[in-house]
Amino acid sequence: MENRGRFASLIGPPALYLFLIFLLPMGLMFAYSFRAGISGAAHDTFTLANYQSFLANSNFHRLLWRSATIAFTIALISTLLAYPLAYYLVFQAGANKMTLMTLLIIPTWTSYLLRIFSWKLILGSSGVLNSLLLATGIIETASPILIYSRGAVIVTLVYVWVPFVALPIFAALERIDKNLLEAAADLGCQPWEAFLHVTLPLSLPGVLAGFFFALIPTLGEFVTPLLVGGASGSMYGNLIQDQFMRALNWPMGSVMSLAMLVIVLLLVFILSRLGNLSELAGF
Repeated sequence: MENRGRFASLIGPPALYLFLIFLLPMGLMFAYSFRAGISGAAHDTFTLANYQSFLANSNFHRLLWRSATIAFTIALISTLLAYPLAYYLVFQAGANKMTLMTLLIIPTWTSYLLRIFSWKLILGSSGVLNSLLLATGIIETASPILIYSRGAVIVTLVYVWVPFVALPIFAALERIDKNLLEAAADLGCQPWEAFLHVTLPLSLPGVLAGFFFALIPTLGEFVTPLLVGGASGSMYGNLIQDQFMRALNWPMGSVMSLAMLVIVLLLVFILSRLGNLSELAGF
């Protein structure tokens, strides 16, 4: 009984927090998706019209697919950039690794919006990029190079997520027993072979964690596309925001949010299975 009481006291607060912050809002959103009407004037009548409207609207599906592709691209690029950074900090930086890690994290202490606005200035008509191209003579007149485009959204969000993706990869690499690498070298493995057969498989949980860390929030992102993406860089999250804030169509916004949740769960399931397959294959 004492052990049960201790377990309940430890698991109770996190479980209550999870229920209030995640499960309860999800349940309310699920209930709202079956209601008729809009916003606070929604009727209690049960209806499937919102789901039928969503399934019949190909524009919703197209934007969801495009947003999923952008999120996957951003997560992949962020992981590819963060892995060598974390690898250098663990295996090459020596006693300076914690100092360098701190310097990597410090920019994340500033306001998220401030960092987004800074990229808006860099990519704008009178920004740093245009000034550099004008000085080198590559272009003759200033013009927005990447601003208000899908490329601007990708560049900005990759910059935002690289430090966060590097953290779980750094932790996974830090836990690797260095004696394993020495043993691989003693058995005749080249450095790249030791990396492929020892370092990479053991760091894969951190890689997947960092990948999901960037993928999941990016799929529902709406602030960055609104500020630097413009019309051509808008994402699915912007459409959900419009349904809740402008159209005040909360039932449709709930349906669209649930559809995005299904896509996220499918991506997590598929990539998790790929991770298990790589372990079974011995990579």
